[in-house]
Amino acid sequence: MLQISNYIKKYPTAPDPVLSIPGYQLEEGVYWIKGENGSGKTSLLKSIAGLIPFEGDISVGGVHINGNRMAYTKMVNYAEAEPQYPPFLNGIALIDFYKSTKGGHFPEILFRKLGVEKFMHQKTATYSSGMLKKLSLVLGFTGHPKLVLLDEPLIALDVAAVETLQSAILQFSRQGVSFLITSHQPLDSGLIKAANHLVIKDKILQQENV
Repeated sequence: MLQISNYIKKYPTAPDPVLSIPGYQLEEGVYWIKGENGSGKTSLLKSIAGLIPFEGDISVGGVHINGNRMAYTKMVNYAEAEPQYPPFLNGIALIDFYKSTKGGHFPEILFRKLGVEKFMHQKTATYSSGMLKKLSLVLGFTGHPKLVLLDEPLIALDVAAVETLQSAILQFSRQGVSFLITSHQPLDSGLIKAANHLVIKDKILQQENV
């Protein structure tokens, strides 16, 4: 499903790479990536999402980000830890934009259960952190993704929203959607049982023994 080859991520302010992954392949499934703060979890997810530059190659379902970027980004969705949107736009404008660019499925049940319909006509400048998070998660499930990247998806969510999100992850995974999740907060027992545990340690990605 996901193939990483000769991956190196560097930042101008640091002489050494943040991450170096010679090669790694993940089959379809749910993956929980752990690691200390600053270990490179967010950098890896943003690289896979195509949001930041890197050396090497990443492909999903045989489609390479450097070969067919448009097809690749339709298959990969990303919901960041602390989402930010243009303050002059409202939720419905962002939803319509994602629906037009991603195409296909819109997660109506998740949309309603997270309560996004209650504030979708407000400008994002008025949103609380929890409202921004819920909108970003709905957008992360929009379209027909093969891979959904969720960076700290549980922060700023109430208990009911956490349960709704984790149920949605399990439901979509049964439909063939894969997930890469980073979270310092504990996942529920059902999701933990379904998840493969990975860890970033010593600047490389590896299987975690649990």
